[in-house]
Amino acid sequence: MERLETNTTEPARPPISVADRDAALRAANRSRSTVRLGWLWEWAKVFPAAVLLFFLMKTAVVEAYKIPSGSMERTLMVGDFLLVNKMVYGAEIPFSGRHLPAIRSPKRGDVIVFEWPTDPTKNFVKRLVGLPGDTVAMQSGNFVLNGVVQKEAYVVHAQPGFDPTSIDFRWQRDHVVTKGNTADPNASGLEPYRPSRDNWGPLVVAPNSFFVLGDNRDNSLDSRYWGFVPDSLLRGTPLMVYYSYAPDSSVTAPWITRIRWSRLGGTID
Repeated sequence: MERLETNTTEPARPPISVADRDAALRAANRSRSTVRLGWLWEWAKVFPAAVLLFFLMKTAVVEAYKIPSGSMERTLMVGDFLLVNKMVYGAEIPFSGRHLPAIRSPKRGDVIVFEWPTDPTKNFVKRLVGLPGDTVAMQSGNFVLNGVVQKEAYVVHAQPGFDPTSIDFRWQRDHVVTKGNTADPNASGLEPYRPSRDNWGPLVVAPNSFFVLGDNRDNSLDSRYWGFVPDSLLRGTPLMVYYSYAPDSSVTAPWITRIRWSRLGGTID
C-alpha cells in the first residue's frame, strides 16, 4: 500500500501596506490608552472614599501616637508607638463638637491620652488618679487619695530625697482644703501653704475634671504643675504598643537597629 503525503503549507499572504500598519498601531495605542484611563478613573472614584474612611477611623476609632518623653517610664518608654482607642470615652464627631456615646466612664488607674489644657495642640499621656470630687494630696512623694495612702506598683522615683518647689504650683491655692494652712502667706495663726513636687494638697478635684500624674513621679509635667484636665479634652486610652525602639543619636538608624522586640504588641496597664 502506498503512503500518501499531504502538503500543509499555507498559501502566501499578501504584503501589508504601510498605511494599514500605521492604522493598526494607532488602534492598538488607542486601546491601551483606553485601558489606562479606565484604571485611573476607577482609582479616582475609590480614592476619596478611602481618604474619608481613613479620616473617620483616625478621628473616631483609633489613632497612632509616639511617646516623646520619659514621664511615664517604666509603663511607657521613649520611642514607644501606641495605638489609642478613641471610642472608649466617646469619640468626637468630626466638625460637630459632639461626641459619640462612651463605652465606659474614665476610672482611677486608667492611662489616658488628652489634649494638654495649657496648649490643646499638644497631646499628653498620663495616669488618671483623681475623679471629680476626690481629695488628692502627696506626702513625701506618696500619693494620698481621699485620706488613704495609695500603693502604686507602677510608680518610679528617679530623684528620691530631692523635692523642688515651683511657681507653677500657685494654681493649687484656689483648690486647697484650708485646714491648718492657708493660701495667704500673710494670714495670722495659720501655716502658709508652700507646695512642692512631693508635698502638696489636699486639693479637691473640680467638677467635670480629672487629676493626672506621670508614673515617673520625679520627672513628669502633670496636674501638680498646671491643674486639672477637663473631661472635654480626653481623647482615649492606649490599646497596645505596636512599635518601639530605643532612641540613640550615636547609632545609625536606631529605628531599625535598636528595636525593642519584647515590647511589640504589649498592652498598657
